Amino acid sequence: MTGAAKAVVVAGRGGKLPVAFICLALLILFILYSVTIGRYGLTVPDVAAILFDNIVPNANPGWTDVQASVVEMVRLPRILAAVLVGFGLSVSGAALQGLFRNPLVDPGIVGVTAGAGFGGTLAILLDINGAGLLALSFLCGIGSVIVVRALATVKGRTSILTLVLAGVVVSAFFEAAISIAKLLADPHQKLPAITYWLMGSLASTSYWDLLLLGIAIIPAALVIYLLRFQINIVSLGEDKARALGSPVALVQWTVLVATACISAGVVATSGMIGWVGLIVPHVARVLVGADHRRLLPVAGLLGGIYMLGVDNVARTASVAEIPIGIITALVGVPVFAVILRRVHSKGGWRDD
Repeated sequence: MTGAAKAVVVAGRGGKLPVAFICLALLILFILYSVTIGRYGLTVPDVAAILFDNIVPNANPGWTDVQASVVEMVRLPRILAAVLVGFGLSVSGAALQGLFRNPLVDPGIVGVTAGAGFGGTLAILLDINGAGLLALSFLCGIGSVIVVRALATVKGRTSILTLVLAGVVVSAFFEAAISIAKLLADPHQKLPAITYWLMGSLASTSYWDLLLLGIAIIPAALVIYLLRFQINIVSLGEDKARALGSPVALVQWTVLVATACISAGVVATSGMIGWVGLIVPHVARVLVGADHRRLLPVAGLLGGIYMLGVDNVARTASVAEIPIGIITALVGVPVFAVILRRVHSKGGWRDD
C-alpha cells in the first residue's frame, strides 16, 4: 500500500479528516483537471474563469467562444455524467452487497441491466432515437424488476436465493432477446450502432441525458442512504434482523427498486457499464469498513473518481474513442482479483 493510501486508511479509522471529505476534495480537483485534458488543450485557470463567468459575467473575457463551447457544451456534461454514473453504480453495489451479504453482487443481479440494454437495442432497431430511446430503455429496465418480483414472490414471501435465481432467469431472457435483435439488425448501420451502444460510452452526452441521470440516480441514492441503518441490520442476516424488529422485506424491495432506477438510468444514457458496482465498494470497504453510514458516501465518491478516470482514458488514449465498458472490464477483472487475494490472505472482509 502506498503512503497516500495509508494516510487515507488512517484518516478513515480515527484520523482528523474523514475519508469522505478527502474523496470529495479529490473528486472536485479531478473534475477541474478532467475539463482541461483532450485534443483541445485548456488550463485550469481558463476553465475556472469560464465556469465562474456564468455566475459573474466578465466584460473582457480572456478566452474565445470556441473554448467556452468546448468546456460548457462538450466536456462538462460528459464529465458530470461520468461522476453520476460512477456514484450511482457504486452506491448500488455497496447497498446490494450488504443486503445480500455477498461480496460478488453487483447492480445487474436483478436483471435490470440486461432489461435496459434490450430496451435500448429495440429502440435502435426500430429507428427510435433521442428521448424515445432513453424512455424505452429505462422502462424495460424497470419492467425487468417487476418481472423478477413476480417470479421471486411465492405466497407473499421472497427469499434471497429465489430473488437471485429470478434475476438470472430474467437476465438470460433479455440477453437472448438482444442476440435476436442483433441477428435481425442491418449489418451495415444498425448492428454497429447496437454493438457500440451496448459497450457503453459517454461520447454524445447532452444536458438532457444529464438531467435524466440526475432524476434517476440522485433520489434513488438518497433513498438508499436514508436506509443505511436498516441495511446494516439486514446485513446481519434475515433472522437476526427480524428479531431486531426490522421490516426485512420492505427494506429489500425498497433498495432493489432504488438500485433498479439507478441502473436503468445509467444504461439508458450510457449503455451497459460493468464492474464499477462490484470493485469500488470493496475498495471503500477496505478504507472505512462495512458500516453503511460511512461506506455508502465513500463508495459513491470513489466511484465518481474511478469513472472519471476511465472516461478520461476512453477519450484520450487513442484517436478513436474506446468504449467505457471495455476499459472497466479490463481494469475491473485484475483489480478485483488482487483485492480478493490480498483481503483473503488477511483473514477476510472487515465487519467493523
